[in-house]
Amino acid sequence: MFKKEDRQEKRRVRHLRVRKKVSGTAERPRLCVYRSEKNIYAQIIDDVAGVTIVSASSLDKDFAGKAGSNKESAKLVGELVAKKAIEKGIKNVVFDRGGYIYHGRIQELAEGAREAGLEF
Repeated sequence: MFKKEDRQEKRRVRHLRVRKKVSGTAERPRLCVYRSEKNIYAQIIDDVAGVTIVSASSLDKDFAGKAGSNKESAKLVGELVAKKAIEKGIKNVVFDRGGYIYHGRIQELAEGAREAGLEF
């Protein structure tokens, strides 16, 4: 019998594999990315304390661009999360791509965060 593969489950498995190696600390928190079909989300997390320090998404009120799932909005979300992180005194982060391939929207978000001053 034909069994269709579950993409979300495969992504979850990849994310767990990455999370075994990547963990955020107070000195170097984790920049976690999630993308849905229509929006993109990023948050900076201290895994030791279990706290989200900064978050940004294409749904935020202070999001300057059009809400959507294109590369331009992903880059703007990366810049927005980087600006918020720098205001909180965070310059170095560990990038967690969330099981997604480093391509397209994920890559644009990372480049936007780098251009705004985050180092990873």
